[in-house]
Amino acid sequence: MKAFVLFITSTLLAGNALAAQSIIITVTKGFGLSLYASDLGDIKQMALGDNGTLFVGSQKSGTVYALADHDQDGQVDKRYVIARGLDNPEALAFYQGDLYVTEDDRIIRYEDIESRLRRPGRAREVYSNLPETDKRYSRAMRFGPDGRLYVALGMPCNVCEAQAPYGSILAVNVNTGASEQVALGIRRTTGFDWSPHTKKMWFADLGRNWMGDNLPADEINRLDVKGAHFGFPYVHATDVKEPAYDKPKNLKVTAPVYELPAHVAPTGLHFYRGSQFPERYQQQLFLAENGSWNRSSKVGYQIVMLTLDHSQQTTNVLQRETVVSFLDGEFPVARPFDLLTAPDGAIYISDDLKGNIYRLFYKSSELTQESTDE
Repeated sequence: MKAFVLFITSTLLAGNALAAQSIIITVTKGFGLSLYASDLGDIKQMALGDNGTLFVGSQKSGTVYALADHDQDGQVDKRYVIARGLDNPEALAFYQGDLYVTEDDRIIRYEDIESRLRRPGRAREVYSNLPETDKRYSRAMRFGPDGRLYVALGMPCNVCEAQAPYGSILAVNVNTGASEQVALGIRRTTGFDWSPHTKKMWFADLGRNWMGDNLPADEINRLDVKGAHFGFPYVHATDVKEPAYDKPKNLKVTAPVYELPAHVAPTGLHFYRGSQFPERYQQQLFLAENGSWNRSSKVGYQIVMLTLDHSQQTTNVLQRETVVSFLDGEFPVARPFDLLTAPDGAIYISDDLKGNIYRLFYKSSELTQESTDE
């Protein structure tokens, strides 16, 4: 793979002395990576407003930010605080001028938000049946092609049989509050999107821990049938049986479309919808692999692209390739969490390790000064 390497100097405090350290980020040849925003804390999911405002939510700090690039130079000019002190506002979504945010056991809405960045109005509750945040579980939100708000709710455990709505994806009508479960048997899904070709939902699911370095595989799934069950906690990946629980005899399990290496932790999933990247990247599936935490050697910590064969009705995955690597040996420079196509066709990448947002853009190979074969 042709790639170029970014050498970034960071300053670390060692005792009472300041020490400079060079860190390496590897980017596929033809692409560039820039720092869009920094010092945002433990940020997770992003959402993009109609006017180009980038919203990002934190987990522990309870803060929701709005980031504006008024002069469109690829760096944030102004940051606004939409809310502070919320209870776990990691998941958010934007739709028809309004910003939706998870807060404790409910979903709230900030109306007409891009015209009120300096003084957001009081948030209104639109849904109140989420599990409380005193249990450890993940959640994410996106609006679907049908105008409903899809909410992924992970399990509050490594392996267990927690009751619904844990381990499911809900579709919520934000006007009426009506909801239904469209997918079950998931463990931890924070990345999902709809194919521009088929309009079907694709989502990533993180496999369980403590089965060794190479088991079970992390999953890429496609929702073909509403109400499908994807196996957790009875079956992991395609055919790894869970020792603690027997699968009910009449339960039909939907197998993954594609298996990723174990523990890469695909937290972000996004179909690239821009035209800045070369044609072979367009409308393909990009993943943010957040990276392993308990494996003997680290894997993940990168942005990868899954090339899909859109000519086939089954939409097969042809290959997986690294676009950006944030792993410098065994040292993680960043932990990418979420991905979004920017208004100019670049890709925004949130980093929940250092609170940065990166901007992945394409430039002609003639402008690439330093390159190396990998």
